[in-house]
Amino acid sequence: MKQSRLGLALTLMTASGIALAVVWPHARDAGAILAAQDDPAVLSEIQLNSALRNNQAVVAENIEAALAENDADLANSFVDLARERNISLSEELSRRVADAVAEENSSSHFAKRFATGLVTGNADDVASLSGTVAGDLFVFGDIRDVVREGKHLAMGEDTDRLVLGLAIAGLAVTAATYVSVGGVAPVRAGLTLVKDARKVGRLGEGLMQWAGRSARGMVDAPMLQNAVASGSVMRPGQTMSAIRAAFHAEKAGALVRLAKDVGRVAEKAGTRGALDTLRIAEGPKDVARAARLAESKGGQTRAILKVLGRGALLLAAGTFNLTLWVFGALLALFGLLSSIKAATERLTLSWLTARKARRLRKQMAAASQPAMAIAAAPG
Repeated sequence: MKQSRLGLALTLMTASGIALAVVWPHARDAGAILAAQDDPAVLSEIQLNSALRNNQAVVAENIEAALAENDADLANSFVDLARERNISLSEELSRRVADAVAEENSSSHFAKRFATGLVTGNADDVASLSGTVAGDLFVFGDIRDVVREGKHLAMGEDTDRLVLGLAIAGLAVTAATYVSVGGVAPVRAGLTLVKDARKVGRLGEGLMQWAGRSARGMVDAPMLQNAVASGSVMRPGQTMSAIRAAFHAEKAGALVRLAKDVGRVAEKAGTRGALDTLRIAEGPKDVARAARLAESKGGQTRAILKVLGRGALLLAAGTFNLTLWVFGALLALFGLLSSIKAATERLTLSWLTARKARRLRKQMAAASQPAMAIAAAPG
C-alpha cells in the first residue's frame, strides 16, 4: 500500500513537471504581455520577439514587398528594424533600399508631390503632405472642402459631415497657428492627415464612426448654408469669417486631441506612419497609443505596425486567454510542489519505517543471544 502511494506521488510529480515545462514558455510570454498591456513600446517589443523568433526572414520579405509597391519609406523602416535587432540583410537589398529612398527624397520628386498635395488636397508622403498643409494653412484647402461639402448640405445631397467638420476645425486651428507662429502646427497637420485619410478611404471603420459622432453638433447648418451661398475661394477672408461663425469650437475638443496625437505620430514616424495608424485604429485611444509607440520607436514604427497590426497598440489576444496560460502554469507548479512534498513524505516515512525495522531486528537478535547461551550451557 505504501509503495503504491509513493508510486502515485512520483507519477504525479513527473506529470506536473512535464506540464510545467510545456506551459511555462507560453505563461512567461503571457505574463510579460499582461504586465506591458499599458505600454505599447514594451508590448510591441515582446510580440516582435515572438514573431521574429523563428522567422527572421520576414524582414527581408517585407522589404522586397515594399520595394515592389514603390514604398521606399516602409522598406527603410524595416531596414531600421533589422539594424536595431541585429538581423543581417544582403548588401544588394540594402543598396536597393538606399537608392529608392534617395529617389523618393530627390528635389524633382518632392516638387511633383508637393504640387499634387497642394492642388488635390490628398497626401500619402512628406512632400504631398507639405503641399496639403500649405494649402490648408493658406485656408485654400479647408475653404475648398467646406464650400464643396457645404453646398452638398445646402442642396440636400449626400454630405461628408466628417470632412466638413475637420475642415471647419482646421480653419479655427489655422488661425491659432498664425497667432502662435506655428505653435499648434502638429495639430494642423494632424487634422489634414485625418481629412486626407477619410477622403482616400484609409480611415479605419471604428475611428471613422467615432470621428463622425464627434463632428456632429460642431456646425450650425443654416448659418453654414448662408455662408456657403455667399462664399467664394476668391474672397477667403470674408468666407472664412462667415464659416467660422457657424462653427461651435467648444465641441471640437475631441477631434483636436485626436489631431494632436496624429501629428505626434507623423512627427516621429512620418506621414505614412500616421496614415497607417489611422487605417488600423478603432478609436482615439489607439491613436494615442500609436503616438507613444512612435515616440519610442521612431522610424521603426511603420515596420512594427506592418508586422503586428493593431496588436502593436493593444493586446491582440484576449486577456482571458492570456490569464489561462498563467493560471495553467501556476496550477502545474502547485501540482509539482505538492507531488514533491508528498513524494518526500512517502520516502521519509519509508526510510523511517525501514530504519525502525532494522533497529527492531537488531534488538531482537541481541535479546535472543543470552537465551541461546543459557540453552547451550551443560547440565
